[in-house]
Amino acid sequence: MVFSLVPPFPFVILFFLLLFKLIRRYASPPSRINPPPPPTLRLPPGPWQLPLIGSLHHLLLSPFRDLPHRALLEMSRAHGPLMLLRLGAVPTLVASSAEAAREVLKTHDLAFCNRHLSATISILSSGGQGVMFSPYDARWRELRKLCALELFNHRRTLSFRHVREEEARRLVSSISGESAAAGPVNLSEKMSCVVNDVVVRMAIGGRCRHRDEFLRELDEVVRLTGGFNLADLYPSSPLVRRLSKAARDMERCQRNLRRIIGSIVDERAAAMPVPEREEDLLAVLLRLQKEGGLQFDLTNEILSTVIFDVFGAGSETSSTTLEWAMSELIKNPRVMRKAQHEIREAFQGQAGHHLTEDSMDKLTYMHLVIKETLRLHPPGPFLLPRECRETCQVMGYDVPKGTAVFVNAWAIGRDSEYWDDAEEFKPERFQSSGVDFRGADFEFIPFGAGRRICPGMALGLTVMELVLASLLYHFDWELPGGVKPEELDMAETFGITVRRKSKLCVHAKPHVRQPSNVKFS
Repeated sequence: MVFSLVPPFPFVILFFLLLFKLIRRYASPPSRINPPPPPTLRLPPGPWQLPLIGSLHHLLLSPFRDLPHRALLEMSRAHGPLMLLRLGAVPTLVASSAEAAREVLKTHDLAFCNRHLSATISILSSGGQGVMFSPYDARWRELRKLCALELFNHRRTLSFRHVREEEARRLVSSISGESAAAGPVNLSEKMSCVVNDVVVRMAIGGRCRHRDEFLRELDEVVRLTGGFNLADLYPSSPLVRRLSKAARDMERCQRNLRRIIGSIVDERAAAMPVPEREEDLLAVLLRLQKEGGLQFDLTNEILSTVIFDVFGAGSETSSTTLEWAMSELIKNPRVMRKAQHEIREAFQGQAGHHLTEDSMDKLTYMHLVIKETLRLHPPGPFLLPRECRETCQVMGYDVPKGTAVFVNAWAIGRDSEYWDDAEEFKPERFQSSGVDFRGADFEFIPFGAGRRICPGMALGLTVMELVLASLLYHFDWELPGGVKPEELDMAETFGITVRRKSKLCVHAKPHVRQPSNVKFS
């Protein structure tokens, strides 16, 4: 559910829907008027509401209306860390403190472990067929177990080390070639491509010839989930859904993405059995599909949705985090120099100047840089929205069944109650701190917590560490046009993740050149 400024046409629809509702309300006998909630229900506080649109006007009139994670933080300061809104027809609970997050993600985790599917996300996920957006049921529990035991276990993550190292070298070679032309490098695009290539090779065992088309469609998905559309606000109305351009556009994106992934699945299924080698993720799923033994039928639709979850979530969240990490480092030269000094000392004399994962444990400060980036820029500012499965009490308030739940991880990561100089980029804050992002410390939850914590967390971190270390080891970075580091534009744009509003284009000055005889598969 997202809330950027609506275009004029939806306002016209809203006007007529409001008029229709008012006519029905006041032209109907009293028995047909919906009764108010039971007086004994103690609902969480929230701003005053209007008929039909609920709390939307507060968001639309906010100076942060295009950045709902910021707008909801401002509203929570007025109404409290646990706040109840109504966004169109959707009751929505917003948790904006570590205490509120703990109640939702731990104390009452079972009550809130369903996913809230907006209309557009339902289209994208084929009604929640995969891991990310599935309802909490026996099928999801077995899929989650499959992820832990088969897809993202430590042994399989290590088995793809050569893929990650090769793609990191390819990235360095590509940047070296462009830097020779003395022009700025579009680092946002470079990082997006390398992360996607790594994830796709681990997922399907090779490159995707439709990579550029896939990334274009993924960009469109991020844009659509950042747009305010009527289908998400009134999900029970078939008329609204038919009139929603966002829903139609998402259906087109979903068809194209399914076509790309479906062609990959069909090709691999026809080529089975897999040669004697370490299985990629798709091979594991195809083997399990063939052997059976699961408590549900692993259909091609479910299999394709799981692969899309890996493609989309794995590439989008990691590349977005890397984009913000490099932005913060460029904006803070002291931190950049300190991180580069550590990396260059650790890898000094490395054969062929190739960075390898087995040496990553020599690094300390760079890991702190990644943690600080995740604190200030969690890739999913609201995590993935949950839904209340059964009415329960949170912090003394009643939360009705069916309520959508947003945990504002972005706001919690910047809360001065938990963080000194909360808006400053200071990796050193984690140096003597036991606070970590693995779901036990609720002031720092970029990957979520509880049953629905991100299953691919370790894999994503491994990719980010090697790519970031390679960029800092091989190059010195500066902004084009004489722009000073403190002047770097850090504006955001909102979607299913929060990206930079403008691409990060910078000059790369080679510090350690990669040998020219490097070969890639």
